[in-house]
Amino acid sequence: MAGEIASFETRDTAHGRTEVRRASVLPLAKLKDLPVFPGLKAIGRIEALRTTDGKTAASVRYVALSKVLTPKHLAETVRAHWTIENQLHWSLDVVFREDDARTRKDNAPQNLAVIRRLAQNILAAHPLDKPIASKMRRANWSKDFFYDLFTHMR
Repeated sequence: MAGEIASFETRDTAHGRTEVRRASVLPLAKLKDLPVFPGLKAIGRIEALRTTDGKTAASVRYVALSKVLTPKHLAETVRAHWTIENQLHWSLDVVFREDDARTRKDNAPQNLAVIRRLAQNILAAHPLDKPIASKMRRANWSKDFFYDLFTHMR
């Protein structure tokens, strides 16, 4: 049956690893036992082989789709999701250690999330060509740089 299903394959080599991803979409019309999900039109499958330092790891992910996509469009959509996740949340997780936050009561988690994003935007907007973590350290060491973070925004 795998020969009957169209697929789209991508190959990326970067940062010392090679990743091959194969996307395929199975419309519900081809399924015998239909799962009961309102609005479900197709099931997507992403197979990934990642090779790092000569070791290969395989993974398979399934995606419930409310629209029948081409395998290429499914692969692009899944990659776009991870691009957003990596660009938006990585610095919050790593630099601001958001995942380690222990605030749980009332509105404190939401308030601190807003403050972290505001700080992230202020640091990113500063013209110094350094990573956000470097700018944070520098602001901690130098009161003048800390003030400059705010005054450059005029």
